[in-house]
Formats: sequence, structure tokens, C-alpha cells
Amino acid sequence: MDASLILAAEESISGNINSVGYGLAAIGPGIGIGILVGKALEGIARQPEATGVLRTNMFLGIAFVEALALIGLVAGFLFT
Repeated sequence: MDASLILAAEESISGNINSVGYGLAAIGPGIGIGILVGKALEGIARQPEATGVLRTNMFLGIAFVEALALIGLVAGFLFT
């Protein structure tokens, strides 16, 4: 095989691998948000008088989990 063909193939694959890597990295925060919201709703169903506190903590947790996804996106741009 020609060396230029191998180099061209590596360059075209690297962009696809980066996007697949970020897609896989986004699964973690997605699962985390699902668990977080589900447990918050379960807590609200068990203790309706604690709704305000649980909702506030749920939104703070969602913000922190989303920050992880955004850091992964930025890292993908920085390290490519």
C-alpha cells in the first residue's frame, strides 16, 4: 500500500473516532441525570413536604452533571 493512502485513512478516521468518543462520554452524564431525577421524584413521592429542598438539590445535581458533559466536549476540541 502507498504511504499516502495510509496517512489519508488515519486522518479521516481520527475525526470519526473523536466524535464517537464524545458520544460515548455523553452516555455517563445522561445516565447520571436519569438516576438523579428518578431518585428525586421518588423522594418527593415519599415526602411531599420536602419537595422544595429536593427540587433545589436535584437542579444543583443536574448542573454539576451537565458540567461534566461540557468539560468532555471542550476537552475533545482542545486535544484534537
